[in-house]
Amino acid sequence: MSASSSIESSTVYVDESTGSDTTGNGTLHKPYQTAAYAIFATDQSKPPIVLIRSKPEADYVEISPSGLKKAKKNADGLSKKAKKAQEQRLKEEQEKGAEAERLHRKLEDSKQVVLKEDPALATPIKAKITNLEPLRLKRVRVSGWVHRLRDQKDIIFLDLRDGTGYLQVVLSGVLTQTYDALTLSTEATVEVTGLLQEVPKGKTAPGGHELSADYWRVLGPSPGGPDAFTNRVNEKSDPSIQADLRHLVLRGETASNVLRLRSLLLQAFRDSLMAHDLLEVTPPCLVQTSVEGGATLFKLDYYGQPAYLTQSSQLYLETCLPSLGDVFCVQESFRAENSHTRRHLSEYTHLEGELAFVTFDELMDHIEAIICESVQRLLDSPVAFALIKQLNPAFKAPQRPFLRMSYTSAIAWLVDRGIKRPSEDAEGNVVKDKEGNAVMVDHVLGDDIAEAAERQMTDIIGQPVFLYGFPKELKAFYMKSMPGTGEGGLVYTESCDLLMPNVGEIVGGSMRIADMDELLAGYKRVGIDPTPYYWFTDQRKYGTCEHGGYGLGVERFLAWLANRHTVRECSLYPRFAFLLVSANGTLNGTTLSRWPARATP
Repeated sequence: MSASSSIESSTVYVDESTGSDTTGNGTLHKPYQTAAYAIFATDQSKPPIVLIRSKPEADYVEISPSGLKKAKKNADGLSKKAKKAQEQRLKEEQEKGAEAERLHRKLEDSKQVVLKEDPALATPIKAKITNLEPLRLKRVRVSGWVHRLRDQKDIIFLDLRDGTGYLQVVLSGVLTQTYDALTLSTEATVEVTGLLQEVPKGKTAPGGHELSADYWRVLGPSPGGPDAFTNRVNEKSDPSIQADLRHLVLRGETASNVLRLRSLLLQAFRDSLMAHDLLEVTPPCLVQTSVEGGATLFKLDYYGQPAYLTQSSQLYLETCLPSLGDVFCVQESFRAENSHTRRHLSEYTHLEGELAFVTFDELMDHIEAIICESVQRLLDSPVAFALIKQLNPAFKAPQRPFLRMSYTSAIAWLVDRGIKRPSEDAEGNVVKDKEGNAVMVDHVLGDDIAEAAERQMTDIIGQPVFLYGFPKELKAFYMKSMPGTGEGGLVYTESCDLLMPNVGEIVGGSMRIADMDELLAGYKRVGIDPTPYYWFTDQRKYGTCEHGGYGLGVERFLAWLANRHTVRECSLYPRFAFLLVSANGTLNGTTLSRWPARATP
């Protein structure tokens, strides 16, 4: 071996400006940053030659004797520090081992602790949490899921949930020493028995009482560790994870409160509608005809015949008027719209009403009354009021009468405020400029007011508003036309949309065509064969009348009421259009923030 290679092998490089004591290894290409670390990191039985430089452009030179002396002193400090750190690690490992051994022994000992219910105590009263208040100072038995768990030395506090409410439970003494107690995790199901007591003054608990347990048992365990419930899903989880785990999300307070309010809302609607002498009916979901146009139909095979999932129950409701009078239904409707907005669902709950012998103004009066009366019923209910204030603390009931604005006035309103729409070509495609941005133009009569403009309008107005009198060409074939030709040479209809702040349209309604010839012309205008609609046409043949109806999107209404960002939060298991993406969450190489493309509950 040559002398030069021998020197090279015992030489370390130090670059004080660009070197690194963390990632460097002392070579020419990966120098250390400090001479002290260079000495500390090398074999001291063969002291290295330290070549050092202070700037990248300078040449390496051997460290001076004084610099070497200082570096050795600092290297000794690093050695002592490393030794102390090693001793601390060993100590912690020993303590960790001792703690693991202690816990292991504790778990093993706990298996010997067997709880037995004292037969001398009073027979417990089995009850749901919501019914506990009259049972204070009595021995009760309650079952539920562990919603929260707090272990404080020899006392374990549980927040128990059974779907009707929450209950604070106190486990103490031997009850905390069982194997089940030491391994208990959130979402386990338990049965607890004990004395129900009012909480002391100055203390708070759900319902104002707590259960001091004298006996308990686990009915269904829940895992801890990496698979613990809180490690799988929480309120900060990505929306795609929350969609995948919707069945677990529902156990959270917010999600369950939204659904609880939804139930009370539907009851309030039913009570209000029945108070107005409307009868509930249940139309079919499988249909052979369209209501809102074929483009948004879900098609399926029905014993060899084409059939569809209903877009609306309106046509069936009209057939009920002669025999049942004014009617309504709460039914699922389906729209095959490839829409990804926060207010669209492919399946939604449709509250629809149909009224005979009414005028257009009376129809809007009715819609307004049902909404305001239903909201008031909720606010008059202590349970519903508490849910609304929890979910939407700033909620205020809408004031009557609602603002009414004609379609032509709405177009002028948008133009006056500079609220534009994307320009479209003859095929309905958005026109873009050279930079790829949509070309924005003013609204004109005949335009369909888009969702974005609609929401801007409601946000600015800040109150419910009826838009009415839409052009015939924008509306369905069955809507009644206003007499004559209106502004801009257009024919307008007796139709209306009710818009709410932060949500937009929640109700669509209209007077229906009562005249048979006008209805037949309506079929022809949109290219519908009237043959399958013979039963609908017959309503004009056998005693027609002026009548109108409406459809209300329950999820949209609930989103407004509970101040939810998206209607997906207002459905038990939402169904909506989503992007089909690759398993790694990309589309054409672009990472997407998405709801899952795989199957969800």
